[in-house]
Amino acid sequence: MPEKHMIDPYGRTVTYLRVSVTDRCDFRCVYCMSEHMTFLPKPDLLTLEELDRVCSAFVAKGVRKLRLTGGEPLVRRDVMTLIRSLGRHLETGALDELTLTTNGSQLARHAGDLYAAGVRRINVSLDTLDASLFQQITRWGRLPQVLDGIAAAKRAGLHVKINTVALKDVNDAELPSLIEWAHGEGHDITLIETMPMGDIDGDRTDQYLPLSQVRGALAQRWTLDEMDFRTGGPARYVRIAETGGKLGFITPLTHNFCESCNRVRLTCTGTLYMCLGQDDAADLRAPLRASPDDGLLHTAIDEAITRKPKGHDFIIDRDHNRPAVGRHMSLTGG
Repeated sequence: MPEKHMIDPYGRTVTYLRVSVTDRCDFRCVYCMSEHMTFLPKPDLLTLEELDRVCSAFVAKGVRKLRLTGGEPLVRRDVMTLIRSLGRHLETGALDELTLTTNGSQLARHAGDLYAAGVRRINVSLDTLDASLFQQITRWGRLPQVLDGIAAAKRAGLHVKINTVALKDVNDAELPSLIEWAHGEGHDITLIETMPMGDIDGDRTDQYLPLSQVRGALAQRWTLDEMDFRTGGPARYVRIAETGGKLGFITPLTHNFCESCNRVRLTCTGTLYMCLGQDDAADLRAPLRASPDDGLLHTAIDEAITRKPKGHDFIIDRDHNRPAVGRHMSLTGG
């Protein structure tokens, strides 16, 4: 039997796996992708059965939370087969939570099935409620389709958290109304600083908005009460007294969140990144395909965890306006 705990060199227990099930997406968000992306050839991708095997190996080694990401996870053909299969770990109690991050475009179709598979909470990426601005940011997206998807998720019983990337001179003026809308709908919302990942056809200093600045402005408008609340991710939360809702901040640049990192990330090709902001990685596809049993896979996972770094090296300023790492966020998983 594999060890039930994965402990990194800094004494942190790894209990959270984020899995990109595809690098493809039906949007081309300006801070995430180039408009003309070259996607991975299909044979490079893990099959749904292989993704199940790797995820199950991590669950056997002590992962309690599993998040499926992309690209856009719900554009992967037959992805619900994988989600339903992984739901068995919820039934046995081996897994506490199975969740996903989505752009919402396919939610109207899948929300009921997600709930039936054991998913109870999802994150939906939404940066504006202005339809024309939404199209500018996503390039290919349509806001009504996403809002319909969010409404379907709510009807299905899924708890929705809105994720909003704060973009300077793009959606910064709209953030208070977006927060009010989310809380009015019963959704928590988290603001995220743009991260220096991948070549996106632009200068990142033009997009970067420090959340310390945003928080200061919001504190002039509302009462922000500190909370101990955690969802297992890097967000730090406050409750807004006037709306009653929770507001999270993910601040990889203005406030490094690495000291409590319990996460590793698997790409759709079977590459394991021990840190979002470092290039060191482990190939799990080769051991996975080398043997029908999981012995080699478990050994490769153990070796990778011994290389989990203390933290990332993200920085954005006029001297560092190129990506800190070359791969796109869509490849590693948001």
